[in-house]
Amino acid sequence: MESTQPVSMQDVARAAGVSPQTVSRVANGSDAVRPGTRRKVEEAMERLGYRPNYAARALKHGRFNDIGVVMFNMTSFGNSHIVDSIAAAADENDYAVTLQQIGTGPERTLEAAINHMKQLPVDGVIVVMEEKLSDFDTFRPPKELPVVILSEDPSNSCPTIDADQYGCSTAVVDYLLSKGHKTVYHIAGPSTSRAAISRVLGWRDSLTQLGLRVPQTYIGDWEADSGYQAGLSLARDPECTAIYAANDQMAYGAMLGLQSAGKRVPQDVSIVGVDDLLVGIVPRLTLTTMRMRFNDIGHEAFNMVKTMCEGGTVPVGVKTVVPCELIERSSVRDIS
Repeated sequence: MESTQPVSMQDVARAAGVSPQTVSRVANGSDAVRPGTRRKVEEAMERLGYRPNYAARALKHGRFNDIGVVMFNMTSFGNSHIVDSIAAAADENDYAVTLQQIGTGPERTLEAAINHMKQLPVDGVIVVMEEKLSDFDTFRPPKELPVVILSEDPSNSCPTIDADQYGCSTAVVDYLLSKGHKTVYHIAGPSTSRAAISRVLGWRDSLTQLGLRVPQTYIGDWEADSGYQAGLSLARDPECTAIYAANDQMAYGAMLGLQSAGKRVPQDVSIVGVDDLLVGIVPRLTLTTMRMRFNDIGHEAFNMVKTMCEGGTVPVGVKTVVPCELIERSSVRDIS
């Protein structure tokens, strides 16, 4: 019967003809091993199926070299790109990533999520917070576990980073008004989303400050079908010449809804989305959009938590804001 006992350093040392101390140096990446000896040890590790004891390594070095990532949703476009960039940054720095999806009901709190992460071999945690949790304002991270929050609202106790959701909206409104449109209609994301709320606020404030009419807001759910229904409704409004949709899926759905109702984009109605997520998905893409720099957000969040894990400090009480980028295609017409 095949043994199920884990392979030890002593087993590798015997197979390679070296001391356990030499095996330990190789396992921990020490430079104090001759190249030929290192190759012998690594070949023995691979042949025997040796796996390093990360708990023992953490006791020796004070770190697991693992970052926990807590998320509400792991499948959305933005979140998947943020996780991908965190994982890429971790790999570049010889860290691993442990993922956790936040719970529901009474356990849907920052404290519960971080308490769960405390039981795992992680050095720090990044929380991707799409919704504002009930204990956000009162949460205090444990001294032994650094926490970075991706949030629209700055935390008083943790470093915070996010895209400039408010500024994204003001930039879109300014852009459409510069093309001669008298006002801008908005298809918003769900009211539970902090990003959607900030985008609505930026859109409304921009129009109000200029003394322009603020049209009725259409509430979507981030999906293309909700944008399609909004497009059908807006096609019946003769004053609607410009639409700002809170993400590209709803924007593309709105384009199809407008076209189904006999409207042309951009000849009759101009439209701008957010995210730049349809590249490679929609052929001959014409949608003008605001690109969210998710890769920059993930990399910077990792750098912030790594700095704290390794004894450095990162300011709290202020939010690091990553600006958006206008990607012009052909869904906007200049009517001035």
